[in-house]
Amino acid sequence: MAIILASQSPRRRELLGHLVTDFQVLPADIDETVLLGESPTDYVMRMANTKGDKVAKSYPDDLIISSDTIVVWGNQILGKPHDRKEAFEMLRQLSGATHLVYTGVVLQKGAKRSQALTQAEVSFYDLTDAEINRYLDSGEYADKAGAYGIQGQAGVFVKEIQGDYYSIVGFPVGAVNQMLKEF
Repeated sequence: MAIILASQSPRRRELLGHLVTDFQVLPADIDETVLLGESPTDYVMRMANTKGDKVAKSYPDDLIISSDTIVVWGNQILGKPHDRKEAFEMLRQLSGATHLVYTGVVLQKGAKRSQALTQAEVSFYDLTDAEINRYLDSGEYADKAGAYGIQGQAGVFVKEIQGDYYSIVGFPVGAVNQMLKEF
């Protein structure tokens, strides 16, 4: 049995490497459109399940690990920004406020499936336009939900977190470690 990570995220790859040494990476390209009336938690779990299901079709005898992370401000899902302007607007919204980060994780092998939803609250300091633009100049925001990566330069924006830090990074290693015991 092989272990397959259904994600292109270098952070997820690195963190899974803390738990298992031998695994493959096969990203799943899926439609990430939010359905009308879909809650943020339903959305993130649907994305994680859909990624895993897509890879599992080709590898039914292997253990597939899939994950998705979203940033939620109010009840609005802040996905990956399409451009710098959208990233700036997202970070302006998050400035001086508290938002939620949800990560859905699914492990599946054949008919067996285990899933978890982790949550964290993140509070940002008040950010100046200059701080936001300096961060955007790094380019680090480009592939990140909510336009920031807590493990990188945007860590200085964070006033406080409550919950699983690794959920914010995008791969809750503690939860995944517990789930791996089932397989």
